[in-house]
Amino acid sequence: MYVIRLADGTLRVPRSLTSEDGRLIGNAYAEVRPGDPGYERWLAESLTEEELELRRRRWEEENDDLEREFLAFKAEQEASGARQEDT
Repeated sequence: MYVIRLADGTLRVPRSLTSEDGRLIGNAYAEVRPGDPGYERWLAESLTEEELELRRRRWEEENDDLEREFLAFKAEQEASGARQEDT
C-alpha cells in the first residue's frame, strides 16, 4: 500500500488494524491533512493518484516477463521432482 497524495494536499496513509495477538483484522487508509502531525514525514513518500496508476500499469506490463520466468522455473522444479520420484 502506498501513501496517496490527493489534489487538495490530503494524504491517504495506509493503516492496518490487528488483534491483540497480532492477527491482521483489516487494512484501510487514514486521511492526513496539511498541518496534521506527521504530515511532512508522509508527504516525502507520497504519490499522486496519477503516479500510482502509472506504477500499476508499468508493473502489470513488466510483470509479464517476470511471470514467464516464474512459470518456467516452476515447470523445471516440477519436472525435476517428477524425475526424482521415478528413481
